[in-house]
Amino acid sequence: MVCAGCRDGQAFDIPFSMAFQPIVDVNARRVFAQEALVRGPRGEGAGSILSQVTDANRYAFDQQCRVRAIEMAARLFAPGSAESLSINFMPNAVYEPRACIRLTLETAEKVGFPADRIIFEFTESERIDTDHLLNILGTYRAIGFRTAIDDFGAGHAGLNLLARFQPDIVKLDMDLIREIDREPAKRVVVRHTLAMLDDFGIKAVCEGVETAGELAVLRDLGVTLVQGYALARPAFEALAVPVLADR
Repeated sequence: MVCAGCRDGQAFDIPFSMAFQPIVDVNARRVFAQEALVRGPRGEGAGSILSQVTDANRYAFDQQCRVRAIEMAARLFAPGSAESLSINFMPNAVYEPRACIRLTLETAEKVGFPADRIIFEFTESERIDTDHLLNILGTYRAIGFRTAIDDFGAGHAGLNLLARFQPDIVKLDMDLIREIDREPAKRVVVRHTLAMLDDFGIKAVCEGVETAGELAVLRDLGVTLVQGYALARPAFEALAVPVLADR
């Protein structure tokens, strides 16, 4: 089956590249995954590229991001590495999940990157049709990919989506994390969110961690997976080595 977007999608001919930022298991003191982040060809911010994505080229851009991320990860990851690769995807760029995933699967097979080490994450800040999203997530899980909700707590879907589908990973929105060491109300919200995710058997990632104080509070709350400048900034076309201070 070939969907209309796969057949007719306009090429995305704007040069771009990727940076990688680690998601760190602070208890095991190792990198759990590397998130691929869009950058301009000389390391310009994501906005320089995303501002040029339109309805006409969204499909091609989404496809090319997947391919670029997998190809670069296969080249950069150490041989025998157990680290996963997290790729952001645009649900509104997926027409029919099994048809639109073909190029991703072909690329992973070509470069020898295992599908079970690929995580597809989407941001719930994008307004989407929930049934369409659930079809995508269910299909990806059946194929063997892992799935993640990004920016949880800041978008449209929230708890209603989580009640219908439990992804492998939920990334708590950075606004909940920022200055959590100074704002008791945020600690209450995060503590209860972590308990709910644990009940679901979902891994929690706290992103946007910028200070030692924020990291210390999160560790006291039992958080193990962390992402943010306090550990490592994104590295352009490279893998950053996280700074892991002793507890």
